Amino acid sequence: MTDGTTARGSARKVAAKSGRTASTGTAKSATAKSGTAKSGTAKSGTAKSVTAKSATAKSATAKSATAKSATAKSAKPRAARGRAHRKSLPPAPPAVAYQRLLAAYPDAHCELDFQSPFQLLVATILSAQCTDVRVNMVTPALFAAYPDANALAAARQEDVETLIHSTGFFRSKARNLIGMATALVERHGGQVPAGMDELVQLPGVGRKTANVILGNAFGKNEGVVVDTHVQRVTGRLGLSHGTDAVKIERELMAEFPRDDWTMLSHLMIFHGRRVCIARQPRCAGCTLNDICPSAPIFLART
Repeated sequence: MTDGTTARGSARKVAAKSGRTASTGTAKSATAKSGTAKSGTAKSGTAKSVTAKSATAKSATAKSATAKSATAKSAKPRAARGRAHRKSLPPAPPAVAYQRLLAAYPDAHCELDFQSPFQLLVATILSAQCTDVRVNMVTPALFAAYPDANALAAARQEDVETLIHSTGFFRSKARNLIGMATALVERHGGQVPAGMDELVQLPGVGRKTANVILGNAFGKNEGVVVDTHVQRVTGRLGLSHGTDAVKIERELMAEFPRDDWTMLSHLMIFHGRRVCIARQPRCAGCTLNDICPSAPIFLART
């Protein structure tokens, strides 16, 4: 009796412990599963958040690209319309344009200060990528230090650079000035030649510079000086096309009498600096606005 009772009591205790163990294990397992589920939910939420941010960023990028594309498309037709409108109108009559500009600027002249062909040659070389006003501020001291080709040919580059520094590109300009002066001394007895072929062989001298020297120092109309002002004004007037200076010069030489070539450049430059400026020309008060094919375009924008 005692042994049987004892055995049954032990069995009950074992069963109770087993039940508690099983219950505890189940609870732990449920907790673990709950943690895993929460972790999965959190990861899922994070993934969704990242995806949403990525989608927003892509949407913003797409909108930005669309806006840029729309701006580019809007600008292109406007420029194209302007060119088409200009081409649809006849160019300004060359003779009429010349006479009106001559009446507006009777004193048009080369705005570089000089007293000799040598000084004009030096000043013109310095005027590349620089205003005439700035060049005129620099040349008095330069000419005082180097009054002729012989003096400039013997100059030290560092000294010339110091004097012309404010004109920009001073190293290459100083090198060209000394090289030009040396060539004058060695080939032309220190004098500036009065021919196109000889001038363009000098360091730092191209056709435009040669035209300036020939027209203003020697009174010879060998060609038309085409700088940025001449290119802009004649292009707006429909008298030239494109951006190649040589081609523009040929077009202008064919449209204007030879005797007018030097003055033509002065008139176009004066007009380009004072009225037909680059960004917003003053068409309302321009003496050419009724014959200029570009005037209606700019007047419509004001």
